[in-house]
Amino acid sequence: MTHRQLIEDLLAGDKRALARAITMVERSGPDARDLIQAVSSRVGRSYTIGITGPPGAGKSTLVDRIASDLRNRGWNGSAEPPSVGILAADPTSPFTGGAILADRVRMQRHYKDPGVYIRSMATRGSQGGLPRSTRDAMKLLDVYGADVTIVETVGVGQAEIDIMGLADTVIVAVVPEGGDAMQAMKAGLMEIADLFVVNKADRPGADAVVRDITAVISWDTRPREWVPRVLSTKAMEGVGIDKLVDSIGEHKGVSEKSGLLARRRSERRRRELFEIITNQVDQKAQRLVSTNPALADLVKQVESSALDPHTAANTILQAILASNPRPD
Repeated sequence: MTHRQLIEDLLAGDKRALARAITMVERSGPDARDLIQAVSSRVGRSYTIGITGPPGAGKSTLVDRIASDLRNRGWNGSAEPPSVGILAADPTSPFTGGAILADRVRMQRHYKDPGVYIRSMATRGSQGGLPRSTRDAMKLLDVYGADVTIVETVGVGQAEIDIMGLADTVIVAVVPEGGDAMQAMKAGLMEIADLFVVNKADRPGADAVVRDITAVISWDTRPREWVPRVLSTKAMEGVGIDKLVDSIGEHKGVSEKSGLLARRRSERRRRELFEIITNQVDQKAQRLVSTNPALADLVKQVESSALDPHTAANTILQAILASNPRPD
């Protein structure tokens, strides 16, 4: 299938085409790059909600309930229910290389809903809580027509700040026990959250966690468009989900009106650009070192402390530039 046909099928809302396209970007390679380049001018409509937090915080259940609420009550002032795309990051299976948890197991209630698309994505060695292909998969969901995209991270502590570079609204979920609130503060999650959710709020200590997080938020007296809110939920029972979705909508409205959303998206595009540059330079350096004995010897000298890495890096970068002369 050509890229043109695949894009046409995506624009027509073909779920099979979406599945093929996401698989393509997960595998990476020139075809995936060409596809993303072709659709880049068509993205920017879908609103992205990111959910992160420690393992066991009930993130999957929150995603499930948020999707249900959006489908039942509508979104952004529209009586028409929004289409929802869900990207759920899962640990990589050591046997298959794929996501350990299956889509149907995670959120069975949405399986037959044509307005919901769920995709489990394996982290595949990524150091953060998200697969490297998440950003591209979000673009494909946007082109496909998802009004709202929900991204759920694995939940690996300090690497969870990755979600800040992807989502329009960031939700940090914690539970009363286990010191999750303190861990969130240590991990830098206090700086990225737009909404805090104390889930499993019927457990002892929930009110204290709400007070602690609220107190920490109040310490920041800098002028800002949005002050993070702290909400309580019992996601398994659906308690508090309506208020959570309403707060997401309020954050969306404030972000749009104040220009915060536009600034965040602009910064994300800038960050993406430099990540692409970094990755391409790294790949080029790896290829040059593997084929050039002199450069390979530089690496060995660094490994043995015979040469400092800055000098070696400068030499390798000069070799990269020499192998890619500027066009006239």
